[in-house]
Amino acid sequence: MAGEKTEKATPKRKQDERKKGNIFLSQEVVTIFTLLGTFYCLKIMMPSIMITLQESIRYFSGIASTTTELTYSELGNYFRNLLIVFMKTAMIPLLVCGLAAVVSTMFQTKMLFSSKAYSFKAERIDPLKGLKKIFSMRSFVELLKSLLKICIILYVIYLVIKREIFLMPQMMNMSFGQSLSRTGSIIMSIITKAGITFIFVAGADYLYQWWQYEKNLRMTKQEIKDEYKQTEGDPKIKSRIRSIQQQRAKHRMMQSVPTADVVIRNPTHFAVAIKYDQDKSSAPRVIAKGADSLAFRIISVAEKNDVYVMENKALARALYESVELDREIPERFYRAVAEVLAFVYSLKKKELK
Repeated sequence: MAGEKTEKATPKRKQDERKKGNIFLSQEVVTIFTLLGTFYCLKIMMPSIMITLQESIRYFSGIASTTTELTYSELGNYFRNLLIVFMKTAMIPLLVCGLAAVVSTMFQTKMLFSSKAYSFKAERIDPLKGLKKIFSMRSFVELLKSLLKICIILYVIYLVIKREIFLMPQMMNMSFGQSLSRTGSIIMSIITKAGITFIFVAGADYLYQWWQYEKNLRMTKQEIKDEYKQTEGDPKIKSRIRSIQQQRAKHRMMQSVPTADVVIRNPTHFAVAIKYDQDKSSAPRVIAKGADSLAFRIISVAEKNDVYVMENKALARALYESVELDREIPERFYRAVAEVLAFVYSLKKKELK
């Protein structure tokens, strides 16, 4: 059907949608990179974090056991110490988390920021459109992805716990630090295995989002025609403009015929007007040319203005086909044209310089 969107979106359509902030983005890619980046940052920093937390616990426990009254200045010092502890333990993982989210988002959007994406749209609060989104294919796919992720996490936890369950009683004989280290190792094992699986899920989601984006941007044949008219112009109008331009070019050309030195003609088909100005050009130029009726007009104007008209069938045809208007003649025509000009100058009692 004519109204079906079966055509691939044009580059202009994609560019316009991009300006509006309508781009495809896989949240799964953002999630997996943020998750892995944050947890591996915590793994690397965990020894220093544990040392900082132990020192902080001893410090604040000592204060709690010895202090009976607090002043405002002391509260300020404690608050600053808490901020320092926060910066040493949580600031870097939070920065890594935010950086991973920003980089993975910008990589997909190619550094796009559009304020139009955040502007108010009445359709966003339309209950009917909201219901359509809830029961749309996109929502169904998102539900399947969520269920798949839950199943993956549960399966990975099952595999890890199954392997570690017989070793867990030994943790009762470990110190607090050893137990914590062992627990962290189990958590990182779950994160690593789940993360590897989620990378494939994120890749599949990225391809799906791209396919869905391309599908939503499809255009009808009429839309493509309308866009072409807007960018390239209506063919009828363009044809009319070309016609006007050609008429004006012919008019200017006919005005230059009286200034020609000679018009070389093929009796019934071609006419070429030649002019040689030694001060302005290094070779004779074709200042007017035409075929059939236009050739007769050139000859008529030349005769009315006492421009010599010479018949040379081969030369007229060759110049007409080989030399563009207002261009110097090629070197291969120098001798033939020079002979014609010499004859014309001799008639006018001029010397060929």
